[in-house]
Amino acid sequence: MSKFKKKKGGGLPPINTAALPDIVFMLLFFFMVATEMREDTLKIKNAMPVADQVEKLDKKNPVSFIYMGTPKDEFQKNFGTEARIQLNDKFADVSEVIAFIGAERAALREELVPFLTVSLKVDKKSNMGIVGDVKQELRKANALKINYATGTGDATSNMK
Repeated sequence: MSKFKKKKGGGLPPINTAALPDIVFMLLFFFMVATEMREDTLKIKNAMPVADQVEKLDKKNPVSFIYMGTPKDEFQKNFGTEARIQLNDKFADVSEVIAFIGAERAALREELVPFLTVSLKVDKKSNMGIVGDVKQELRKANALKINYATGTGDATSNMK
């Protein structure tokens, strides 16, 4: 009989997980740096009027933007020179505003829905008729918190 016995079925050694937190944080920082927040691509001319008494919107409340103005030069061939509505990244008709507000509300958490503000970014050369039509549709959608976006400056420069 031998003094030394051979180990049977030694198995695999345990996996070293010491570097795992480093790898996780490295991936986290990579995605934080590489991720780009989505912005709307404007397809309309949007030179907003200026005002001297301006307040910023609350960052904690959700805001949906509706852009109005004449299409940019590259889009005038397809959409004409009349003032148009842009919802997110596409041109829309006045009748699509209610569906847009419904989709924006559906994307929010339930407790934030009453705080949804609709910000109208209207070109200063736009006709007020389109703004009135959009406001009527917003009333039908029960979106009553409306904000008019402006730039800061002397309000008398809007007359030029």
